[in-house]
Formats: sequence, structure tokens, C-alpha cells
Amino acid sequence: MRLSSIAVLLLAISSCKPRNEAGAITAGAAEKVYVAPGKYDEFYNFVSGGFNGQVAVYGLPSGRLLKIIPVFSVMPENGYGYSEETKPMLETSHGSLPWDDQHHLELSQKDGSPDGRWLFANANNTPRVARINLATFKTEEIIELPNSAGNHSSPFCTENTEYVVAGTRFSVPIGDKQDVPIADYKKSFNGTISFIKVDSSNGRMSLAFQLLTPAINFDLSHAGKGKSRDWFFFSCYNVEQAHTLLEVNASQRDKDFIMAVNWKKAEEYIKNNKGVLKNSRYAHNVYNETTHSATSTIESKVLTLDPTQLKDFVYFIPCPKSPHGCDIDPTGEYIVGSGKLAALIPVFSFDKLMAAIEKKDFDGDYQGIPVVKYESALYGEVQKPGLGPLHTEFDGKGNAYTSFFVSSEVVKWNIKDLKVLDRKPTFYSVGHLCIPGGDTKKPYGKYLIAYNKITKDRYLPTGPELAQSAQLYDISGDKMELLLDFPTVGEPHYAQALPADLIKNNSVKYFKIEENKHPFVTRGEKEAKVVREGNKVHVYITAIRSHFTPDNIEGVRVGDEVYFHVTNQEQDWDIPHGFAVKGAANAEILIMPGETCTLKWIPDTEGIFPIYCTDFCSALHQEMQGYVRVSKAGANTPLKYGTNLPDSAVAKN
Repeated sequence: MRLSSIAVLLLAISSCKPRNEAGAITAGAAEKVYVAPGKYDEFYNFVSGGFNGQVAVYGLPSGRLLKIIPVFSVMPENGYGYSEETKPMLETSHGSLPWDDQHHLELSQKDGSPDGRWLFANANNTPRVARINLATFKTEEIIELPNSAGNHSSPFCTENTEYVVAGTRFSVPIGDKQDVPIADYKKSFNGTISFIKVDSSNGRMSLAFQLLTPAINFDLSHAGKGKSRDWFFFSCYNVEQAHTLLEVNASQRDKDFIMAVNWKKAEEYIKNNKGVLKNSRYAHNVYNETTHSATSTIESKVLTLDPTQLKDFVYFIPCPKSPHGCDIDPTGEYIVGSGKLAALIPVFSFDKLMAAIEKKDFDGDYQGIPVVKYESALYGEVQKPGLGPLHTEFDGKGNAYTSFFVSSEVVKWNIKDLKVLDRKPTFYSVGHLCIPGGDTKKPYGKYLIAYNKITKDRYLPTGPELAQSAQLYDISGDKMELLLDFPTVGEPHYAQALPADLIKNNSVKYFKIEENKHPFVTRGEKEAKVVREGNKVHVYITAIRSHFTPDNIEGVRVGDEVYFHVTNQEQDWDIPHGFAVKGAANAEILIMPGETCTLKWIPDTEGIFPIYCTDFCSALHQEMQGYVRVSKAGANTPLKYGTNLPDSAVAKN
């Protein structure tokens, strides 16, 4: 088909509105999503931020936005990436990066079900994986992935969070020779699959090994469950190995692949010294909750395995066509591929796949990796389900739910007989779905959330760009019921949800100030001081309702590096303090109770500079302010500081 014909066809289909919009909401929907004042939602819903680089947290069923967790992008609202303590979190082998594109999320698991400890997030642009502590809702760790580009098929966990696994969207040259012609793609480029080991005691990540793969694109992935727990499955596209105009050149074949990896077998190869150690620079950033500070370390080695040399742990399964989703049902038996350009949904059987591998029922190989015959692994096909299948979740009752981007709908079908049971329109062009626990062994099966790519007329106009649209469905009955539209921030891709009880009772309310090990902590106003070390001025400052100590400082000079080390003295829930200084080429900082946080300021002109609390904390919040006097460079203005003293204390020089 000619390029122009494809473009016209897709435009015509994607511009169609779903039918019966007017009757989509029933009279009882409002009652089902209403959460009374002072009451909690039933579920936490963690939603990827897409191009804002963060993670948003919503309550379900209300759709209320609870928090935005900064992960891969700076956040002026709370100083993430601006404070001296959090700047190391955004370090990479390319230097400090203020932004990334956050696509997919995965909750940590125990025995295939969410345990409420951690949330893993991927960075798609500069490949990284982050770990968020769900007791503090803070990003505690970020590890960069070398030999990777477009970290899209990520960050999905094995059944007991032994590994977080990440696959590449873009293949790139690997090794010492990086400057090669793009036209040499087929012979000079590779994809990789990264296996990140997770310490079960504290969540610490380490890059255990990488698989080298042919130069194809990995889209999504999931670990097996139960009987298939030792395997990992990846959707692959661009088996044509195109490097330009992929919408045409990567859509030539009827089938691409699902790649099946026996990660237990890969572990054995690593233990038997079959891995090859390669030089690779990558950053590993860790936030310490005791010191309230992050550190960044550059690593230099990674172990690799080549499945074309070790031939019994990686296999391809043909899958129509340009598959996006690769989803495993709760039993671990059924593997669902969702080909964006397919008019059906193939469902593969893990038992049949194992039998085919045992019998070597292959249709040759693809660049040294065996290709299992399509029919030998196929359980069956869902016929005529819709247009543009993307992603499938499960309700734990034997049913699957698939999103259809082109026909703007969610379709419910039975896993065993592959019959369509129900379909409901979305508004518009749905991407990913989320059922709480819907990609685990034990889905909760009450709600489904559709994350739509196009909003159009759903909300009040806000110029050329509209908020993204999410829609909540009740799936507790035989038929899906649309309950609620709610706007989302960024561009949601993948999402996760779990019962609030798994998290809320473990949530940290404040940090104990006696346990604060920050090197510049100030425990009480008596410890407040200002210290000059050459051209560096360290201000040990306390914040408590409703004043700073000290709040008058003199003796700072133009060009000094001034470090405001602010310790929040509060020991109460939800009493943060903010801190800002006029003219700082920086953001504010937001300091949690019992925490120490540092704002760096280099004054560039003499004068009087106000400081103040930016977070409303009490009836006298407006009075929580002070002044810093800045003298010209080289001035002999004595260093003085104090709060409400008739004669300010004089610091030792």
C-alpha cells in the first residue's frame, strides 16, 4: 500500500467518534465515584507523567490528584533537582539532565502480587530506571542503563521483584566503535535487555547483566507468572530493521515477534562465568533518607550475554503486526500480543510454547535466534475485536480487557473461549489501561481506567493544548459501566493501582529530628549559626512556626557561595516549610518536618535581600521572613547573624 493511502486510512479511522456518547453515563455513576469529605479513596492510582518526567498519584474512585512525585525532571514546586541534596539524582554519564520522558510504571511484587513497598519508573529518553519509596513517596534511587537507547520496554518486574527488566526501543552501536554510518544499521547496531537486580531488604538496585539482541525495537514486556515465572516476554517490532520512515519501512511483514527469555537460564550462564565483561559508563544515584542527601557514582563495567552464542534460553514467536502490548494472564498460561496494525488478537499458550521448544518445532531462526512456529505456540485468536489493539489487562475472573486506539474503545473478552463479551467507547483514542492488580496474579477486578491520548471536547477549552483525559469504568458486573472522566497531568502511558490499605498505614508522617544525620543539620535554635570558609558561607538555619533562626544576616559579599542549610524543626504531620531568597538563580526548597535541605545562592549585586517561607504554615506565615545584607566583593563588613537579639551575635571568621 502506498504511503499516502496508509495516511488517509489511518486519519479517517482515528477521526471517527465512538457511537452512543450521550447515553454513556448512567444515573447512578456519581454515587459510585463519590468520596465524602474526610474519607479516603479505596485505591492509589500511580500514573506515568510522559513528557513531564514525573509520576502522578490519584485516588480512586474519585479521580482526585493527590501528589506529583518528581523523578526524572526538576520540580520548582519543592526544589527537587535544585536543592544541593537532590541535584545528584539527575546526574548521568552525559552530565546533569533536567528532564526526561517517563512512560511506564511497575509496583514491586511478592508472589506475583503488589506488596506496597516500591514503585519503579522508566526514563525513555536517556535510559534510566528509578525506584520510589512508597513510605515517603520520594525517589530514592536512579540507575542509568548503558548500551541502551529509548528505554521503552521497561521497568517490569519478575514475580518476587528479583529483577526489574528493561528493553531498548532504539538499537544503537555497542562497544568501542560508536561513530558508524546509519546505513550500517543491520550489521553495526544492537538492542539490549537489561536485568537490574533488586535487594529484597532495602530495594537497592544493581545492573546484573545485559542480553545482546538483534537490531530490532522492543515495545513492552511482562514477566511470566506461576508456571511461567522463570520466563520474560517482550513485544518486538521493526524486524525489517528499518532506520528511516519506519511507519512504512517497519510495517512490511505480516508478523513481528514476541521474544521469550528464560531468565533463570540466563542467571545460570552468569554464575558459570559465561558473561562477557564490557566497558560501559553509567551513573548510579542513591538518596539516603537518614542524611536526606543523594550521591552519584559512575560505574564502568557491565556483564553481557549473547543469545546467538548461548542458544537455549531466548526464542522468538511470530506475532501480528507491530505488537505493542505483551501481557500475561494471572495463571501464567496465556500470553496476549496486541498488534497495532492487526485485525485480531493472538493468544499464545505457555504450555504449547514449552512443548514446541522441547520438540524444536522451529521455523528457522532470526539472526541466530530460533523462531517457534506460530501455530505451535498459538492457543487461539480473538476475531474482529476492534481496530488498533494496544494493551490488555485482566480481572481475575477469566476475562481480559483490551484497549483499541483506532476504534476508541475497550473490549472485554473471555480468555478461554476467546469470545467478545462487551465493548465500551472511550473519548478518545485510548492508549493504556489499568485494572488494580490487572497485570498480576491476583487482580482486584473492580475498576478499569482508560488513559486516552486525545481529549477534544471533554473539558472546557484551554487553548491549543488540553489536559489528558482518563476515564473510570466499573467492571464488577457483566457489562462495563463508564463512571467518570478526570483530567491527568503530562501524558499518561502505563499506570498501576493497588488497594490503599497496602500503603497508607505505612506512610511516613515526619522524620525524627534526632535521627537526622545530615552533615549540616541544626537541632534546635541554639545550634543555629553562620560560618564563613573562604568564599563559602554556610548558614545553619532553623524553621519553625513562624520564624527562621537566624533571620537577620550580614557580612555576605558579592560572589560568595551561600548555602542555606534549613532544618525544619516541626515534628508534626503535614507541616513543611519553604525557603526562598530574592534573586536566586534557583528554585525554592520545601523542607519536610525533621528534614534538612540546602539552597545554594551566589549573590551578584550588593543590597538587602529578603528571605521568606514559601509554604503557608500558620496564621503568622506572612511574618516568617528575614533579611540578608550583601556587601561588595572584598568588603570588610563583619559577619553577624541573629533573631530578635538586641545585639546580634558575631560569628568567628
